[in-house]
Amino acid sequence: MPDKHRVVILGGGFGGLNAAQALNQAPVDVTVVDRRNFHLFQPLLYQVATGALSPGEIAAPIRGVLGGQKNTRVLLGEAVDIDPKARQVQLKDGTSVSYDSLIVATGSQSSYFGHDEWSEWAPPLKSVEDATMVRHRILLAFETAERVPDPAERAKWLTFVIVGGGPTGVELAGALGEIAHHTLLHEFRSIRPEDAKIIVVDGSERLLSTYPADLSQKAERQLASLGVTTYLGRMVTCVDANGISAKTKTGEVEHIQAHTVIWAAGVAISEFGRQLAKRTGVETVRHGLLKVNPNLTLPGYPDIFVIGDLAYVTDDKGKPLPGVAQVAMQGGSYVARVIEKRVEGTSDFKPFRYFDKGELAVIGRGAAVAKVFGAHLSGFIAWLVWLFIHLLYIVEFQSRVLVAVEWGFLYLTWNRGARLITGQAASDSIAATTEAADKVRAAMRS
Repeated sequence: MPDKHRVVILGGGFGGLNAAQALNQAPVDVTVVDRRNFHLFQPLLYQVATGALSPGEIAAPIRGVLGGQKNTRVLLGEAVDIDPKARQVQLKDGTSVSYDSLIVATGSQSSYFGHDEWSEWAPPLKSVEDATMVRHRILLAFETAERVPDPAERAKWLTFVIVGGGPTGVELAGALGEIAHHTLLHEFRSIRPEDAKIIVVDGSERLLSTYPADLSQKAERQLASLGVTTYLGRMVTCVDANGISAKTKTGEVEHIQAHTVIWAAGVAISEFGRQLAKRTGVETVRHGLLKVNPNLTLPGYPDIFVIGDLAYVTDDKGKPLPGVAQVAMQGGSYVARVIEKRVEGTSDFKPFRYFDKGELAVIGRGAAVAKVFGAHLSGFIAWLVWLFIHLLYIVEFQSRVLVAVEWGFLYLTWNRGARLITGQAASDSIAATTEAADKVRAAMRS
């Protein structure tokens, strides 16, 4: 009896997980490789960063999700190289995995546009560790401000800068506004949390630049009601312990003094994506995305599929598809069908076509913007749509229930139960952060 067709999936995110689930009944052997043992619902990471949810509520063990699929095994490992001729993927531990069909869904990582040193002062929001770090810094800023007697220094601790006006930046800014104006309102004695300055900086002329203009304007107004200020048309030129510098369209450089900066701008392909492009010689476009065929295979390599954030795919009008979960999920389901048809001996399949179900961004309680099936929604109705969609796509039923309960309490009480300063002891963190800021100021004076 001949061996079954071997399908290797790199990445257990939205694209990879959907591909694996779609191959459940196919006559193939599936191997899912991920450097983490869990699937992460990234769109809700900002809620972990702002204490609304705990990490376990937006993550699901990959083995648990795929445990019932008899044709699937899961490997904990990181792909670092590939031999496309031998059809082998090399893992970081030195072992290799052979494939007949390869699905690459390794996603993206944060990009600092050539200034990786900024990450020390402006953490990104791409992983659970990032989210807990951001939560640590946000809560620590209020704690430090409570103890700082100097008004000017206190103002720096109560200023929060978010670089990036896309969905992540907007949703994070809205959550911070709620924290300052509602959650922490009566919890401090030396400071007024509602005096916190929350600033969103973006190089575009409007927030949510990929959304319709009317929804961008409504999102900006909803943020303003939470005390959020937007600095648009400004490119960040420097980030340090004292804040950021940004250049306007006219060339003027502005400095915003803040001790808490969060990076929500710019993405780059994964390290394996770069290695794959090098080994195959495939054409890359903006930010290093791999240009794929209409059936999501690499040119010259019909056995290698690339989906999600790593792939450069255009719609019928030639417009690049956005790097969102829906694109990855539909891409995963599509390549699974292509592989299954190939195994069955059929090569009659249509090119990948993305069905745009809409775009959603939540601003706060009862406030959101949404484009759903062509309709433009805002306010409470958009918020309800946002709630329903996100609960629907959380992988595990138990997590859906927990998240729904947490959101219910948040709506009724403004309480964020996961407001934990984890890791380094709080008092040590305050001392270390203050000392680092003092060193930067001393260096600037000299």
